[in-house]
Order: sequence, then C-alpha cells, then structure tokens
Amino acid sequence: MNIGFIGLGIMGKPMAANLLNKGYSLTVYDLNTEAIDHLTQLGAKNGQSPKEVAIESDVIITMLPNNAIVKHVILGEDGIVQGAKAGTVVIDMSSISPVVAKEVAESLQDHGIEMLDAPVSGGEPKAIDGTLSVMAGGNESVFEKIKPVLACMGKDITWVGPSGSGATAKLANQIMVNVNIAAMSEALVLAAKAGIDIEKMYHAIRGGLAGSAVLDAKLPMIIERNFKAGGRVDINLKDLTNVMETAEAFDMSLPLTEHVRHIFETLKDEGKQANDHAGIVQYYEKAANVEVKKMPN
Repeated sequence: MNIGFIGLGIMGKPMAANLLNKGYSLTVYDLNTEAIDHLTQLGAKNGQSPKEVAIESDVIITMLPNNAIVKHVILGEDGIVQGAKAGTVVIDMSSISPVVAKEVAESLQDHGIEMLDAPVSGGEPKAIDGTLSVMAGGNESVFEKIKPVLACMGKDITWVGPSGSGATAKLANQIMVNVNIAAMSEALVLAAKAGIDIEKMYHAIRGGLAGSAVLDAKLPMIIERNFKAGGRVDINLKDLTNVMETAEAFDMSLPLTEHVRHIFETLKDEGKQANDHAGIVQYYEKAANVEVKKMPN
C-alpha cells in the first residue's frame, strides 16, 4: 500500500515519520521545503504537488490548518482529486467543520474516491510517540480496511459513525479541552493571587475530581513559563470558531465555548497566536496583575 501525506506541520511531520518507521512507502508534500527535506532523508519521496502525491498513492492522508486549505488541497486545481484513481482512500486528519467534511466526501464520492474524516487528539507529544486518539467518520468498511495505517499513528482508534462524525467528535473534544484549560487557568490565577504554593496545591488536588490529563499536562508548562506550542492558540481559535458556526447551524448557544474563543482572539491580537493553548492563563494573569509560577526555593 503506497501512502501519500500532505501537511507536514507540528503534527503531520511526526505522524508521517511514524508511517515510514512502520515500513510504509510514503510520498509527501508541504509548502515548507525543510519539512519535506526532513522526511525525504528518512526515506519518503517528494510529491511536488497534491496531484502528484495522489498519482503515487493508494491512501492519501491530509493534516492541514483549516477548512479552506483542506478543500483547496483535495478538490482544487492541481489537487488530490485531479490525480487520484477510483478506489483511492483520502483520510483527512485535520480539524475541520463537519459540514465541510461531508461536502468534500460527497464531491470525492462522485469520482469513486472514498473519504474518512479522522481528526486526532493528543498534541505533538502523542504525534511523536504514535499514541494519538483518532476519531473517524465515514464508511465503516473503509475504516476497517485502513485501520492498520491509522494504528501507526494512534493508539485509541474509534469509528464514530458516518461522514462528518469524526469531525463532530473532534469539535466536542476541543470544547472539553479548551474550556478545561480556561477553568484551570482561572483557578491557578486565584491561587497565585492568594499567594499559595502552586505546586503544593497541584499535589493536593490532582487525586480528586479536579484532577485531569489537562491539569497534568499544562500546569507544569505554566509554572515553568513554557508556552512552546503543542496546540497553538490560533489553531484552537480556528477549532472553536468551527464549533460556534456548527452550534449556530443547530440553533443552540454555547456560552462557555464562546468566552474561551474570545480569550483566544484576545491572545492572538496580543501577538501570542503561536503560544500553546496553556497560554490561556496569560489572559487571566493580565486581568489579575499576577503571574502563576514556581515559588522561589
């Protein structure tokens, strides 16, 4: 099985590397030539364009920033649809709107090309070690066929339902992750303002209901003032914008999500768009005039 991989960013590059490490033949493409060079040194072929990647591949994975780029890369001029043969499977692992996921899947189906929307959760660390959570939407038999490919990049791999279901599950995931980070940040800023030792508080609460994977992953980053992105502010802003647009289509209100989306917009306006989403804490710190950090020894 020849695999194509388009989108070699923070997540895509290690995901593609894991496919190479598992022995798959890989053709890659990205606008970032340094990322292509890194993968070709590991054994991948340079596909030159999405169309050329498609010509070489039986399965094509896309890991791209937003709705518009996904549509352009798959359906546009010199896109995947121009080179893929009938029976090819496209796996879009980007975080996009379920409406767009269904639209693209329907367009590909007209050409005899199957598509799964299979976004991931776990950030850069799990992309590197191949233990991402994968939530897939589309034809279940197609999912079962390509599940071994997904298993090279992920640990918990779940078929959620028909086309658009994976994208919808990822939106729900993004609500829970980012609202959780915001709640944690609010609590940490309160504790910092009160002057208590944040690390001791962490050890006191982590074993109770307040404990979470978010707390374990993000609190150490915050107190070390390390906002190097695993999940960027601007990417999560895009995801929560997709959430709110989907909620609007369902005629429903999501007030917590909307507030966190506003926080991301504020951070982006302040030039913090490349920060990790743990940087949400900076919004609360600015309002309270305090910084969450380690106590001096």
